[in-house]
Amino acid sequence: MKKIFRVLSSLLAVLLLVTTLSCFCFVSAANNRTFTTAPEIYTYVRDGYNQGTLGPISITKGTLKNGSSSKTVYLITLSGTEIVLNQSTEVVTDLLSGFNLKSAYYYNVVNTVLANIPVGSNLIIAGHSLGGMIAQQVAANSTLKAKYNIINTVCFGSPLLSAGSREGVVKRLGDVSDPVPYLSGSLFNNTLWAILGLNRENGGYGLLGIHAHNLSYAREDVWGAYDVTGTKYGSAKLILDLDTRVFYQSPIIDW
Repeated sequence: MKKIFRVLSSLLAVLLLVTTLSCFCFVSAANNRTFTTAPEIYTYVRDGYNQGTLGPISITKGTLKNGSSSKTVYLITLSGTEIVLNQSTEVVTDLLSGFNLKSAYYYNVVNTVLANIPVGSNLIIAGHSLGGMIAQQVAANSTLKAKYNIINTVCFGSPLLSAGSREGVVKRLGDVSDPVPYLSGSLFNNTLWAILGLNRENGGYGLLGIHAHNLSYAREDVWGAYDVTGTKYGSAKLILDLDTRVFYQSPIIDW
């Protein structure tokens, strides 16, 4: 009887071990998510609109695959204008960025990258509205360009900034009804590229510019032909380890 009990106990222990390992493997696999289109990246960027509970900046480690090429990357996401106490996503930052001037948001992103991403890493930066403006300024930062390989910047509903000094490939996506992609000083001092450098699609919003600005970029029927780098008919995909995602605050005044 004791022998039978020992055998049953051993079988139960093995069963529990196999179940635990199976669950562990399932959870690990579930935390890797593959992004294939620009709208999926836009939705990921929008997590930064959280009323300051997490912060507008996030960094996630992943793998960028494009054809036979595969490289480890860090995706930096930047959300746009949001009125939150002591968060540098307010209207003043919009005005500063519109004239390509530095802001607390800009410096916070640069410092966050330097403090949390290993030197020599490949970077992809994605932002919506103000976040896309900051993304372009960050892609032009001389310190970051010297320490990292900025390979792609994807901007949703953002005007042109820092033209000519940005590292890597920059793609600006703008709904034809969204007025925000034209609201920067570049419309006057770099008119041709501010207009022709914008990838436009029609979401059918007509005069409802605010709806185009906030809703269009999540729509697969409008932007699904653009891959994760913002390239139309591109085939790049991004596999992110969601366990590595960390959000960061961007205060106006760092007490």
